[in-house]
Amino acid sequence: QVQLVESGGGLVQAGGSLRLSCAASGSIFSTSTYTMGWYRQAPGKERELVAHLTSTGSTNYADSVKGRFTISRDNAKNTVYLQMNSLKPEDIAVYYCNAKRTIFGIKYDYWGQGTQVTVSS
Repeated sequence: QVQLVESGGGLVQAGGSLRLSCAASGSIFSTSTYTMGWYRQAPGKERELVAHLTSTGSTNYADSVKGRFTISRDNAKNTVYLQMNSLKPEDIAVYYCNAKRTIFGIKYDYWGQGTQVTVSS
């Protein structure tokens, strides 16, 4: 069983920074073999991709966060991070960690429980 546990959310003033962490656990799970992603869902809106990091190290960011957010991982700790700088009120959302991969035609897709990020203007 794979578990993803997010932490690091909270309340910050506009222009401030937060670092989210996603600690993964599971008997054979390794962040190095999955595409790890951060998604967010604002009230009344659909969940959207914020950033993802593939097993080969490629990254992709939503246009709205490019230049402000950075995704990274520490494979030794099985942890993925999202460094968020220059936060804006429009970044307010619940942020979810995701791990996915497809191997031998079988899709694996795991989600954390989410962590709230609130930005005061």
